[in-house]
Amino acid sequence: MKKLINSVDGVVTDALTGIAAAHPSLRVDLENKVVFRASGPRPGKVALVSGGGSGHEPLHGGFVGYGMLDAACPGEVFTSPVPDQIIEATKGSDGGAGVLHIVKNYTGDVLNFEMAAELCADEGVDVVSVLVNDDVAVQDSLYTAGRRGTGATLFVEKIAGALAETDAPLSEVARVAREVNDRSRSFGVALTACTVPAAGKPTFDLPESEIELGIGIHGEPGRTRTGLSEAREIVRVAMDAINDDLPLSGDVLVMVNGMGGTPLLELYIVYAEVAAYLAEKGATPVRNLVGNYVTSLDMQGFSVTTCALTDEFRALWDAPVETPGLRWGR
Repeated sequence: MKKLINSVDGVVTDALTGIAAAHPSLRVDLENKVVFRASGPRPGKVALVSGGGSGHEPLHGGFVGYGMLDAACPGEVFTSPVPDQIIEATKGSDGGAGVLHIVKNYTGDVLNFEMAAELCADEGVDVVSVLVNDDVAVQDSLYTAGRRGTGATLFVEKIAGALAETDAPLSEVARVAREVNDRSRSFGVALTACTVPAAGKPTFDLPESEIELGIGIHGEPGRTRTGLSEAREIVRVAMDAINDDLPLSGDVLVMVNGMGGTPLLELYIVYAEVAAYLAEKGATPVRNLVGNYVTSLDMQGFSVTTCALTDEFRALWDAPVETPGLRWGR
């Protein structure tokens, strides 16, 4: 294993130290492993809090800032944050208007966020949770009951985050977050496995001539393994799975996301094929992202996430955002 680390045990703390040094707009609580906006809570504004295992950067800490999250709590690599972290993030970001928890559908995340929300409620903090479960690849996996939460997490954080900046009430921010999730779908493909530092070896065996269709962001198995083929054929499998679940039409927000080890050159090849597929279906990608946003350490591969846009969603997507991982309009 070749990794740019000091020690296996210090990976997350050392990375958070680097985040704090690189981004003065953030305040990092190293003891509790929470990333906050440096400006602190704004009275009257709904706070957005999310979190999950490290290894998916820039998700979630890289999306803390104006127009998105107020706080993020990273767990150890591919491991849910513990309730104490989530409680610190929730209480430390509450401006009095309530807190929205954005939770990816993994069993550990769901249970720990539920526990934290109950304990915060006991202390008078109004908390509402929204579950992200956009992955169409499999219904149940090693980590979930139901669909996994993947790329739509970013869409929910951005669109709901923009609404929260307008001082909309918690009920409205939660409504929009749920609707974004309901209108979003994702599918991932792995060309290689990733290597978790603590394991020191690839998380699964994938022969050079094979790929995994429908992979999860922790390396969970997908629908099937098949031989490596041209990009257009691989993309068609992914897009067919999305379209079969929620037919593509009208204006669409699209993200072609790298898993951490895929060159941008290849991601643009994938996007070209995605755009061609959407044109076949009569859908128009009016907004897009191409790059590494929801990664899986050093895995080579990609995921595609689509969201059926409404006029409301488009305006909120276009609203200013200023975070380490996403920035425009300011």
